[in-house]
Amino acid sequence: MKRRTILYVILGVVLVAAAVAGILIRSARQAQTTEEEEEALIAVVERGTLLVAVSASGSIEPQASVDLAFETPGRVAEVYVKVGDRVETGDALAQLDTRQMALQVYQAQSALTLAKARLAQLEAGPQPAEIAAAEANLRAAQAQVSGAVASLDQLKAGPTASQIADAETRVAQAELQHKLAQLEYDRVVATTDDEDAITQANYDLYIAEKSLVAAQAALDSARAGVNADELRAAQANVEAALAQQDAAQARLDLLLAGPTEEQVADARAQVERAQAALEQAELALERATLRATFDGTIAKVNVSAGEMAPISLPAIALLDASSLQVAISVDELDVGRLVPGQEAQVTLDAIPDVMLAGTVKSIAPAATLAQGGVVYYDVIVTLSPTDEPVRADMTANVTIVVEELVDVLTIPTWVVRVDRLTGQTYVNQKVGGKIERVDVSLGVRYEGTAQVLAGLEEGDEAIWMQESLFEGFGGE
Repeated sequence: MKRRTILYVILGVVLVAAAVAGILIRSARQAQTTEEEEEALIAVVERGTLLVAVSASGSIEPQASVDLAFETPGRVAEVYVKVGDRVETGDALAQLDTRQMALQVYQAQSALTLAKARLAQLEAGPQPAEIAAAEANLRAAQAQVSGAVASLDQLKAGPTASQIADAETRVAQAELQHKLAQLEYDRVVATTDDEDAITQANYDLYIAEKSLVAAQAALDSARAGVNADELRAAQANVEAALAQQDAAQARLDLLLAGPTEEQVADARAQVERAQAALEQAELALERATLRATFDGTIAKVNVSAGEMAPISLPAIALLDASSLQVAISVDELDVGRLVPGQEAQVTLDAIPDVMLAGTVKSIAPAATLAQGGVVYYDVIVTLSPTDEPVRADMTANVTIVVEELVDVLTIPTWVVRVDRLTGQTYVNQKVGGKIERVDVSLGVRYEGTAQVLAGLEEGDEAIWMQESLFEGFGGE
């Protein structure tokens, strides 16, 4: 009895458990069905307008930027600007010490003045005063030659009897003067103790002795005849006088003939060389001052007064932020749709809620080959003026509308699926309580909307459900 009771109890527990399990299963299925219905989304195929656009990313660039550096090494004397300053074209930004350069300019100017004066003198020809002076120099040289030749001839002829007699007479006169001086000296010494008188008498005696020696030497020379040393000296005087005469004659001949073409050409060349040297010195002086090449803002200043100008770094960086632009790279498949003047929409990562207007400015005529063999073209998009705080180097996303398709079938891209095995695009449709796959052909896609080319008609509904077996195509 007890055993049968236990079996009944077990059987009852099993039946109760089965009933509970059935209830739980039915509840779960009902909950799952409700959840699936809640997660199912429906998209309707509609006719509308679809834009065809080219999108690319780049960075904000100023209209112009330049790194300015000194072309001549030197010490910085003045820095006139700081980062953020607005400058205009031609404004001085910084300057080297120019004292040495200014001196070189002055020297070059002086050299040019002299070269021009020399050329002008040659081109003007000889002046009357110059010719008269040259003629006078020639006459003087000729007279000097005549005198030197006469002296040489006289030496060669030897002394005459009259010259010897004159020499003997001078000797006799000198002997007499010497005797008188000796007598006077003896008398003064014997008769007085006056030192001044004795000194004067001794001096007179000394002069008389020298005169006698000179007169005797002249007489001996006259009696001896021609002296070889004197003859050589006289010959040298004649040759020197002749050389001076030839030089004076050549100078006069040159003046009378006027300058040659070679002389004028050489003088002109000297003027040109002096002019070039001056321009080079002036250019070096001018380049010692860095000037703004356009209206803009100072971005960097890498120099300070008193230090040497940097060689590896630019001294000052200047940019023109009055007009900003975006540099983007466009794939070769899309670049053919772009032309200058097309409107563009620009968004910035730094200011995501702002849409800026732009215009295609230029398209590079030649392509750039990126890594992996991708071919793209550089495109510049100019931004329209804006009050937004746009800065250079900000990341920008550019969309350029190239075509507008009117009255075409469209469907949201989030409802479209792609078969992983075949790559075929399709949508799911609910037909008679069942989900069926419908293959579709798509065209242009833009901002979450795709053009339907085949597979669907206007008004058709496509369904998206969480349990779909394939991933979405461009879904958002």
